[in-house]
Amino acid sequence: MTGWQAYLGLDDDALLAQCEVDRFRASGPGGQHRNKTDSAVRLRHRPTGLESVAVESRSQHDNRTSALRRLRVTIAAALRESIEIERYAPPPGLAGVIRGGRISVAQRNPRYPAVVAEVFDLVEACGWRLSDAAMLLSVSTTALGRFLEADPVLFRAANGRREALGMTPLRGRA
Repeated sequence: MTGWQAYLGLDDDALLAQCEVDRFRASGPGGQHRNKTDSAVRLRHRPTGLESVAVESRSQHDNRTSALRRLRVTIAAALRESIEIERYAPPPGLAGVIRGGRISVAQRNPRYPAVVAEVFDLVEACGWRLSDAAMLLSVSTTALGRFLEADPVLFRAANGRREALGMTPLRGRA
């Protein structure tokens, strides 16, 4: 398995070509049309073993698009690239979304998975000490925590990694 850069730079067709695609029937929206077509989509990324599922729409095409977007975020949260802390400066893609001491990028923005991956690389290099990573990003520790908390996939991944390192989990806002 290699780092996230090998996969997140691919266009949707190239990334999809690396996946096994399962279509199935799932409960969800549709009323009387529910369970009449195999519109749910599960993607299994063969090189990494990561997977994503989308069942929200009655459209298989829409679910495939959603599953691909989720797969990109899953790849970003799971795969790491090494960075040198001593000479660290946020790469242009990440620096471009740091505004007013916060990381400001919408989850539907195509740059979002790369931003997530770059943040996770830095936090991993800092031993999952958010305060150290926040200082290098010129954001507050709270702002970094809120960025991770805003996406349930990221929050679970961050807490899973912290738990594996014997650290206390991040607390979400009540």
